[in-house]
Formats: sequence, structure tokens, C-alpha cells
Amino acid sequence: MSVLLRLMFEFFKTGLFSVGGGLATLPFLYEMSDKTGWFSHADIADMIAISESTPGAIGINMSTYAGYKTAGIPGGILASLALAAPSVIIILIIAKFLKKFRENPHVEGAFYGLRPASIAMITAAGLNVAKVTLIDLSAYEASGNIGDLFVVKAIILAVLIFVGQKKLKWSPIVFLAISAVVGVVFKF
Repeated sequence: MSVLLRLMFEFFKTGLFSVGGGLATLPFLYEMSDKTGWFSHADIADMIAISESTPGAIGINMSTYAGYKTAGIPGGILASLALAAPSVIIILIIAKFLKKFRENPHVEGAFYGLRPASIAMITAAGLNVAKVTLIDLSAYEASGNIGDLFVVKAIILAVLIFVGQKKLKWSPIVFLAISAVVGVVFKF
């Protein structure tokens, strides 16, 4: 199977099953990374940073980035289209049968059950991002020193941004810009 067809298949599958928004695509991206080797877990952390700081839906932005990294411009375009295609197809089907879906208790029950699954997938993705960003296993394994296990600068920045966001109520864009500047200045 050519890389472009495989890319389309993987992102179509991701778009079909990642219920809960862009961050719900992360478990699929980690699995894709492990299966294909197209990008690393560190690349996924970069995808999140770039996707969060650029306009548009995070899932589409990450698929564009991953597709481009894997197969250039055609890969970026096809990965984005493949990720969006299941949603478009499902929305068209639901729109056609909206009245039946709205009144069906089984469909209502299915959506009720999908909510906790979405939370679990987003939480798992968040924990994976935290592990990649805040923990340095290779430094710890090399030294055996527990202090080398944690990326102290990243933890301090994460705590400051979290507290700042809660206290100051600024736009997330401001915090992303601050984080980018801090990352450049302190060479994260």
C-alpha cells in the first residue's frame, strides 16, 4: 500500500473513531507513531504546540502537520481531508434522518455513553503529552538521579501558565505567545 493511501486510511479511521474533538485524536496519533514510525512521540508534542497556536481545529491542524511530515504537501492535504471525511459523511446522514435520530432512545443512550469515553481519551492524551513534556526518562536512566527525571523548567512554566490562566483570565493566545517566547529564550 502506498504511503498516501495508508495515510488516508489511518486518518480516516482516526476521524471516524476519535469522538470528542481534536485532543481525542491523540491516542490514535500515538498508535500511528508506534505502528508506522512516520513521526515520534516528541513530534506529536510539537504537533500539539503548533496546532494549538495556529488558527483552526486542532485535529485538522495535527493531521495536516503529520501528513506533511510523512508525505509532503499531498500528504498534508490528504490526511486533513481523510480526518474530516467521516464527520462530513456522518453529519450528512444524520441531517437526512434527523427526526428519527432525535427521538430514538438508543441513539440518545449511545451519545450519553460516548461522553465518558471522550473524557477518558482526552485525559489519556493529556497524560501522554505531560509525560513527553515534563519527564525525561533518558536523563534519569543515564544518571540514576531522581532530580534528572523531571524537566524542571517545563514544570515551572506549566504551573505558571496554569495559575496565570486561572487568576488573570487572559486569552489562551496570550499564554501561548508567552510560552513560545519563554521556549525560545530558555531553549526548551
